[in-house]
Amino acid sequence: MGKFKIVGGNKLHGSIVPQGAKNEAMQIICACLLTEEKVRITNLPNIVDINNLIDLMKDMGVDVERTTPNEVSLQAKDIDFSYFETEDFSNKATRLRGSVMILGPMLARFGKGFLPKPGGDKIGRRRLDTHIIGLQKLGATFENANNYQKVTASNGLKGTYMLLDEASVTGTANIIMAAVMAQGETTIFNAACEPYIVQLCRMLTSMGAKINGIGSNLLKIEGVEKLSGTSHRLLADMIEVGSFIGMAAMTGSELTIKDAGIKDLGIIPDVFRRLGIKMEFRGDDIYIPEQEHYEVETFIDGSILTVADAPWPGFTPDLISIVLVVATQAKGTVLIHQKMFESRLFFVDKLIDMGAQIILCDPHRATVVGLDRTQQLHAVKMVSPDIRAGVALLIAALSAKGESTIENIEQIDRGYQNIDERLRALGADIKRID
Repeated sequence: MGKFKIVGGNKLHGSIVPQGAKNEAMQIICACLLTEEKVRITNLPNIVDINNLIDLMKDMGVDVERTTPNEVSLQAKDIDFSYFETEDFSNKATRLRGSVMILGPMLARFGKGFLPKPGGDKIGRRRLDTHIIGLQKLGATFENANNYQKVTASNGLKGTYMLLDEASVTGTANIIMAAVMAQGETTIFNAACEPYIVQLCRMLTSMGAKINGIGSNLLKIEGVEKLSGTSHRLLADMIEVGSFIGMAAMTGSELTIKDAGIKDLGIIPDVFRRLGIKMEFRGDDIYIPEQEHYEVETFIDGSILTVADAPWPGFTPDLISIVLVVATQAKGTVLIHQKMFESRLFFVDKLIDMGAQIILCDPHRATVVGLDRTQQLHAVKMVSPDIRAGVALLIAALSAKGESTIENIEQIDRGYQNIDERLRALGADIKRID
């Protein structure tokens, strides 16, 4: 396993461009299965999870043309259905949580699909109920096989009304991709409305789908018989943008985030501003000035600031880890409430080892008492438990005194493109050791 060696305490300078959105890319790649024509995707993040999904598509029989590391054309003209019953498919798909979104397009176009056991970050139970119930309502039947579920729609998918039990992003995406070629009208209430879902719907409409209510939690979809090819450009990754805002503040650095996709960031900048972090919008760039101190806002009644995750347009759970680590050097106290996942706060023991003042109240809540830079974190040896916690630990190491080691960096590579090279270009002292 690879590791990072990081000498902290250096200020960063310059500008950085966020990669294309990982979570959007997963949906868009799977949507290519809806047509036999070519689909071109640009601003693609060159990261492990995305490359693994593209390799899986290739194994399924999809023609893949990788023109640059950040651009790919996919054409699902012929699919090898025998591959889905192999151990290789089960192993590869299980390592990728996004592989569950293969199911909706396969059912829509071919009337059958396969659902392996999902993989991804180990951050507590991440149920698939929304996917399964939604597809069942459209007419899909699930049958247990060896290491997967065999799913069929022998009479074709039929549009219906459904109220989703939760506003699951991947669940909503899967159901939308199934519904665009179902017979009749499908109404989806309590749909996720993240920018990634908006992007998926825009791509599908450019392919010929009929979707009303895009951007809201009430979607009406009129099924069509066939979809065509298209070209699609991914948004900037909002999680990288938030990570870089936090990194600049934590290291006391002056940084410009180029082409940040500000209009699609929702309340992310406001949450960091409430931590006392200053920023300026310059066109579509975010400029973060060097700050010696940043002070947490309190509520009007004097109670401490609470930062909690919620479905969009609430604060994304993928940035809870970043906010938590940034709060350790703020002036003031913050209650971090991770509502949507049950094991995402357990990385705080390493921050405590580094000298942070954190009380882990329970699996979902942590109180962070900011040190206001009166006590610099000190270097320790760490292991990255998942993508987002791994980057939070990386940010802590960049601000710490001494040389830190982060192991299991394959987790970080799953979500952040060449992060060590990009940080070195800003002045960070970080080395990759294989």
